[in-house]
Amino acid sequence: MATLLKTHVNFQEEQQPTAKIYETTQNHHQNCRYPPWYSPETGIYNSKYPSIELPSDPILDVVSFILSQKHNGITAFIDSVSGISVSYSKFFSLVKSMASGLHQLGVKQGDVILILLPNSIYFPVIFLGALSLGAIVTPMNPLSSLLELKKQVLDSNPRFAFSVPDKVDGLRIALAGCSVIGVPDYVNFDRMPSESGYFHKLIFSDPLMAPRPKIKQHDTAAILYSSGTTGSVKGVVLTHRNFIAMMEHFVRFEPSQYDYPSTTNIYLATVPMFHVYGLSLFVMGLLSLGTTVVVMKRFDADEMVRAIDRYGVTHFPTVPPLLMSLIRKVKSSPGNSFRSLKQVSCGAASLNTKCIEDFIQTLPHVDFIQGYGLTESTAVGTRGYNTVKVHKYSSVGLLAPNAEAKVVDWVTGSCLPPGSIGELWLHTPGVMKEYLNNVEATTATIDEDGWLHTGDIVYFDQEGYLYVLDRLKEVIKYKGFQIAPADLESVLTSHPEVLDAAVTAARDEEAGEIPVAFVVRKDGSSLSEAALMDYVAKQVTPYKKVRKVYFRALIPRSAAGKILRRELRALLNSKL
Repeated sequence: MATLLKTHVNFQEEQQPTAKIYETTQNHHQNCRYPPWYSPETGIYNSKYPSIELPSDPILDVVSFILSQKHNGITAFIDSVSGISVSYSKFFSLVKSMASGLHQLGVKQGDVILILLPNSIYFPVIFLGALSLGAIVTPMNPLSSLLELKKQVLDSNPRFAFSVPDKVDGLRIALAGCSVIGVPDYVNFDRMPSESGYFHKLIFSDPLMAPRPKIKQHDTAAILYSSGTTGSVKGVVLTHRNFIAMMEHFVRFEPSQYDYPSTTNIYLATVPMFHVYGLSLFVMGLLSLGTTVVVMKRFDADEMVRAIDRYGVTHFPTVPPLLMSLIRKVKSSPGNSFRSLKQVSCGAASLNTKCIEDFIQTLPHVDFIQGYGLTESTAVGTRGYNTVKVHKYSSVGLLAPNAEAKVVDWVTGSCLPPGSIGELWLHTPGVMKEYLNNVEATTATIDEDGWLHTGDIVYFDQEGYLYVLDRLKEVIKYKGFQIAPADLESVLTSHPEVLDAAVTAARDEEAGEIPVAFVVRKDGSSLSEAALMDYVAKQVTPYKKVRKVYFRALIPRSAAGKILRRELRALLNSKL
């Protein structure tokens, strides 16, 4: 959920007190050169918040952890369109029934299950039901192309897959050896098994028949696919302990800083549940707090407005394009003040300063924050916090509890103090186990001391707030989704008339970044920009489509053959 900003904005607008920052600076430190949360000897930045102890029992799964949390939550989920809701007691019964049904289906501990679904109340039922059996879940974008699916299925080797009904037949042909189960588009928890399809037979299985295997905290829970620091998409292996740490240090920690109880909060789920951002909040974390989640299957601006008003939404975790949609809707609906909203949090991609200014001016009563995290850190990183005196709207916030960081000179490898710009390294209990089947990429990303090299260029200010300026890694962020240039380059060079190709990011007001291709055609080719973009579009997920093609005589490369993307970006900035 990394959020990147090019500039530091000092906003003057008054903001309501919303968070209680834990201040560690004492009087006797005032004359020191460095703040107490930074060590010049080790180069380590520590969280300003007190540590939060994680469960010590090695035998503990994330579902049992969620169930062990005490709260007075009544409604777990609401479908935004139909209004159908499910209570906490009913939801957890459905999770146990799903576990029982999967067990009867033959799912056993260590098996991999693919979830290929849009947002749905059924998504967390399947996800948590599988994890409670000790199975491993790999969620993917339901709009993924067959080529992308085959690649990731070959990597993760799932036994079963859950998808929307209209894709079941095609997937059964494409994913040989993987049983595909259709999940209804509608939400219905009342039909009897004899009157419903195969999926409903699973969720209506006897919950008492669900086995209770011994699952260790360090066992693998999920495989999420990410472009990582460089190269093509890789499987991020996350454990039950990673998810438990994510809940304690991110989702559960934040409400502890506020004066209102979590059970009164109502979140709107538009961020995809297959993404680490949505997965952390809507599929797991908020369930441990008793919070109500309103689920939108797909984003629609008008439906967003109706859902906020109809259900009294208090919290809206979002990404830049959806935030801009919200601002436009508020401006076009002067009679609707969105008074139920308490907080809007933005992450997953870059946000321009004009958008921040527009939000603060349009919804001055709403707390606005940004956050930083990665799939590889299980979304744990930093979170923004505003007080009466401190309004750091352009910052991605303070380090989460138990998190440590370094800012490293990417040339010399030396650690840098506050105010200095370098690459961010993170050390948290959320750091992934490994990249699946990729030792080389794992060792290049996590060093022998457990530090995650993020590839993001950052600095900490004198109050401990983090600002992300740029990144070393090549990944393109389109509307919060990650696109690996290497993946698109592979598709481009597969065209019979393409000799060479390179992909980089171009800034875009609406999407944040868009993929732009530089292409060398073979001699005599008359291949057009439109024809090549259409060729790529047929082979990739819609958000990965190349948006612009520039034909050139050659691609700038180093002596070792590495594409010089900085030169490509310079060409774009000079408008070619």
